[in-house]
Amino acid sequence: MSDIERAEEAHGQAGTTLAKPGGGLPDRFENPGLPPHQHRMGDTDPKAAKRAERQVAILLLLSMIGSIGIIVSIIAIKYDGSFDRIGLSTRAIGLSMFLSLFALGVGAVHWAKTLMPDDERIDYRHRQRGTDAERAEAVAILKEGAGEAALGRRPLIRNTLVGALALFPIPAVFFFRDTGPLPGDDLSTTMWKAGDYLVKDPEGGRIRAADVSLGSVVHVLPEGIEDVEDVLNQKAKAAVLLMRLEEGLLTEKSADWGVDGTVAYSKICTHMGCPVALYEQQTHHLLCPCHQSTFDLTQDCKVIFGPAKRRLPQLPIEVDDEGYLRASSGFHEAVGPSFWERG
Repeated sequence: MSDIERAEEAHGQAGTTLAKPGGGLPDRFENPGLPPHQHRMGDTDPKAAKRAERQVAILLLLSMIGSIGIIVSIIAIKYDGSFDRIGLSTRAIGLSMFLSLFALGVGAVHWAKTLMPDDERIDYRHRQRGTDAERAEAVAILKEGAGEAALGRRPLIRNTLVGALALFPIPAVFFFRDTGPLPGDDLSTTMWKAGDYLVKDPEGGRIRAADVSLGSVVHVLPEGIEDVEDVLNQKAKAAVLLMRLEEGLLTEKSADWGVDGTVAYSKICTHMGCPVALYEQQTHHLLCPCHQSTFDLTQDCKVIFGPAKRRLPQLPIEVDDEGYLRASSGFHEAVGPSFWERG
């Protein structure tokens, strides 16, 4: 078979004349437009190839060190509730992860650019299914490529690559383990219980019912919250807004759970858990600044606008013999966004 016939068969154009005047293949077959191949130092100099192999191995070893560093950071730097400790742990894990990923990526790129074959080859388009001989040739080419990758002849790269890839996913086990057990109902329950006095946040101090003026709003927490072990999470869930309205504006249920028009509602938005911190005194609306969910105090904090799907939970309160406000019970429903209930 002539060169022209082979080209015609490869392009599925048998019967079409591809020859140019004077004989030979058309220019698009003879000159594909590739520049002359430039050999690399590793292709011609065994010492350069060995040097590149060592460089790749060092990078893969650094990746292994980074992966081990992630595990050590998780185990050695325990969280004690302080922000400094959180920052130290985050920086140590982040730097170790950077070293692991960066060294693994650079090592792979350096290996490909210095040691793997870089010959330019052309494979003209042909019919989808080749002949058995062509398929056998393709398998031979793949085997040849695997051989040219030189994993068998470069055990140093092979072994360090196996080590880096084996160590890299192990830190994920520690990340998942560090998330702890399923939360159960811990997200939707708070430390509020009957008899807990309302104290101002953040300055502290019990609150007298007589000191809450009409139209005012006070951010409150349960007394003694600073003594609990998980104070940050407890504060996030137990935050409450205390407001006073004219009693005639409240529903019967809200008034019964309040004291002389003073009512307490969860500060945690039922949409995504943002703090509901804006109170419109004239309209008696509470506004979440994150996604503009709006709750109407005169309708048991019913949602009147925005993406929230349920009202803010109310905290029943009472007054003691000395005139201080305290909770008559805990919340009767889950606080916070609805997905917390599915913990």
